[in-house]
Amino acid sequence: MPDLIVLDLMLPGIDGLEVCRTLKGDPHCAYIPIVMLTAKSEEADIVAGLELGADDYITKPFSPRVLISRLRAVLRRHQHAQERHTDEAESVMILDDLAIDPNRHEVRLGDRIIDLTVTEFKLLLLLARRAGRVFTRQQIIESLHGHLTAVTDRSVDVQVVALRRKLGERGQDIETVRGIGYRFREGQ
Repeated sequence: MPDLIVLDLMLPGIDGLEVCRTLKGDPHCAYIPIVMLTAKSEEADIVAGLELGADDYITKPFSPRVLISRLRAVLRRHQHAQERHTDEAESVMILDDLAIDPNRHEVRLGDRIIDLTVTEFKLLLLLARRAGRVFTRQQIIESLHGHLTAVTDRSVDVQVVALRRKLGERGQDIETVRGIGYRFREGQ
């Protein structure tokens, strides 16, 4: 996989914006930074590119030195973001008698290991890492499955019910916020 993609908007056969949308929608390459390099310099084009997920937008004509500097800056920002994500992912969360270990993909309740599916584990980790924050069902779907996955709101409810059941009494820490979504109870 590439470390960075330099993408022109005016490609033969397909629009560069569509390529960007496809790449950012694929979980295998969504993390790759994209720098758009194009002759399209209208404000609407720039906004469209950045809103689709481009990390930078450079218009032609350009200086090769400026291009290299901006590519290096994007790579630095991307590397720092990945380091922060790695640091966050490596820490074990201890919430009283509940321990969530992302490295081992393991949840312990007291001295007992709780057997969770991949989706249940991701859901618990998402909610517990941001205790008190309310997530809509759509935010949960996008966080767990990506933007282009056809998953219904109802499937989130089913996952929450299964997760609560497996956590027993600690399942009450996953609170329903009526008409909005779910949150993990703060102060646990």
